[in-house]
Amino acid sequence: MPELALTQLAGDDDAPRVLVVGPSLGTGAADLWQSCAASLPADLQVVGWDLPGHGASRPTAAAFTIDDLASAVRDGATRVAAGRPAAYAGVSLGGAVGFVLAADPGPFGAVVTLASARVIGTPEGWHDRAAFVRKAGTSAMVAGSSERWFAPGFLDRSPSDGGALLMALREVDDESYALACEALARYDARDRASVVPLLVAGGSADTVVTPDQVDVVLDGVGHLPPIEDPTATAALVLSHLEENL
Repeated sequence: MPELALTQLAGDDDAPRVLVVGPSLGTGAADLWQSCAASLPADLQVVGWDLPGHGASRPTAAAFTIDDLASAVRDGATRVAAGRPAAYAGVSLGGAVGFVLAADPGPFGAVVTLASARVIGTPEGWHDRAAFVRKAGTSAMVAGSSERWFAPGFLDRSPSDGGALLMALREVDDESYALACEALARYDARDRASVVPLLVAGGSADTVVTPDQVDVVLDGVGHLPPIEDPTATAALVLSHLEENL
């Protein structure tokens, strides 16, 4: 099972409820979720997890699966929640983890997936990207990610927010990123029936997971809702929690 770092983003251990948030490939949870976490109420302890070689998590050279990540998140959340009601929200790859958790939730009573689907891309595409990153490094992903991640005009409106994510991408461990690509190549949650309330949401301008693949659409948002529209994302997540947690 991969070793994943957990980082507190908002609230504290005395909060009556816990929200665990997950990142997209190439991002750290704090960079992606911090603004959104600040928009959530004080009765939520918000904790983010990082992929291997991303953010606060150490690199790995060992292969892992989306199920392995879900198991590590489930175990970490069980320790953090310590019996308190808990929910999960994840973006893209973090959302893929969410689909697995919705079927085998452990401590989670509700799940939100953002810019994610039960299958993302194609195995060939993910294997090609893994090979490319092993050859050229994650810095070579910056140009393409700037187009895939954000709705048109976002980088002009919020150059510091978007720029910080793209700068952090350069620091992601190459092999860990490649292994995450290979995990997505093997990922398929189409046979996983949800046993807790699941909200599937995404952006109207997302070209990776398109609006027809989700149930709730955030207007003017691309592939990273928590950074592109933190207020609307926080409201969406909170509404699902209030209804189900």
